[in-house]
Amino acid sequence: MIASGMLFDMDGVLVSSIASVNRCWRLWAKHYGVDVPDDYEIPHGVRAVDVMRSLAPQVDPVEGLRLIEEMEINDVHDIVTLPGAKALLESLPLERWAIVTSATHVLLEARLRAAGLPKPERLISADKVERGKPDPLPYLMGAARLGISPKDCLVFEDAPSGVKAGVAAGARVVGVLGTTPEEELRALGAGWIVPSLAAVTAVAVEDGLKVSIDAI
Repeated sequence: MIASGMLFDMDGVLVSSIASVNRCWRLWAKHYGVDVPDDYEIPHGVRAVDVMRSLAPQVDPVEGLRLIEEMEINDVHDIVTLPGAKALLESLPLERWAIVTSATHVLLEARLRAAGLPKPERLISADKVERGKPDPLPYLMGAARLGISPKDCLVFEDAPSGVKAGVAAGARVVGVLGTTPEEELRALGAGWIVPSLAAVTAVAVEDGLKVSIDAI
């Protein structure tokens, strides 16, 4: 297929930060005296400010965000680069891709450094949008930064909130397995399902990118 550009979620698509996220949020909750059940799962693909509103709406959002951001930036020692991510990103012209993440800008940079992944020229982070995923705004902004219509973009997502955002933006969505069952990604509108980005290759052509997807 031909796509004009690619928009990548970060956590769960390019890197795995689940261990760090779980550790940091539990420490954050303990700091504020918030009782978090052992079976509570931190919402994946959601901005930190939105997680805070859910867990502890009484906490000052500026102070709370500063603390969780600081915790996560200092906890990147076991960040895992996911299969295929480095090779795919390095094969793409810089003007053809962007990262659209629920992480803040400084956290995004810290995780990309820890993973040894290239930093894009264009990115949309949680602190750059008024409304986070599942709202389509982040992906609409990502496409706009590339100067491309959303319908001509491929979105790569692993989380329900991100798939919803990509579909609502009018993009074609590739679901990446790892945090969400295949059937749920399909039900939410992902047009292709891949085990990782190792199943995706792209070659620059005159009118964009020639993309091959070895889908499940």
